[in-house]
Amino acid sequence: MTSSFVFGLHAVESLLNNSPERVLRLCVQQERQDRKIDSLLQLARKKGIVVDVVPRLELDRLTQGANHQGIVAFCSKARAYSESDLKQLLQHTTTPPFVLVLDSVQDPHNLGACFRSADAAGVHVIIAPKDKAASITPVVSKVASGAAETVPFVQVTNLVRALELLKELGIWIYGAAGEAEQTLFQTDLSGPVAFVLGAEGTGLRRLTREHCDVLLKIPMQGAVSSLNVSVAAGIFLFEAVRQRKTS
Repeated sequence: MTSSFVFGLHAVESLLNNSPERVLRLCVQQERQDRKIDSLLQLARKKGIVVDVVPRLELDRLTQGANHQGIVAFCSKARAYSESDLKQLLQHTTTPPFVLVLDSVQDPHNLGACFRSADAAGVHVIIAPKDKAASITPVVSKVASGAAETVPFVQVTNLVRALELLKELGIWIYGAAGEAEQTLFQTDLSGPVAFVLGAEGTGLRRLTREHCDVLLKIPMQGAVSSLNVSVAAGIFLFEAVRQRKTS
């Protein structure tokens, strides 16, 4: 069984609440004592999880100096979803399918932030390529603040083929492109939608762009010509949320 680890208060809490069967053991910083840590320790012990108290240096070494907040959970890796799971994940949703597609986003901090926005907006699935793109790592889980445990992450070998499958399911594909003529605020996003956002700096790849039904832009008023991909994802997702609530 392949294993990994998750660190940070919110990420560990989400893991204990949503997937306690994955947790192998919990490591807590020796000097760390407060109400939040104590509640996580009680939760872990209630679920029969081994708790070890270790020096801070050990956690610093494990997380390579990242802000672990005094707690690390060793766990089995989360279930990996593939193209073959897409239909099952999207065919039985209680609301119109809502998908976020990330085309070659490589920065784990951006992927983690996209997970947070996706979870908050009620996205059913995040899709990304297997190659030349970030996958779920301890850093992604930390930045996602627990959202990596709640939003299915589908890694595909062929992103264009995945987009075609979404179309077969009746989902409209909207690509984010700064040069698009139409803005997302002029578009009906209340039905089944998938938003496709490109990599930092380069945007959508040519084939990905060609397989979108419509290209949309965020109207920019200032001197900045583009937004960070996680910020742009949040704007797209919550405009769809607004429309869904008012439709």
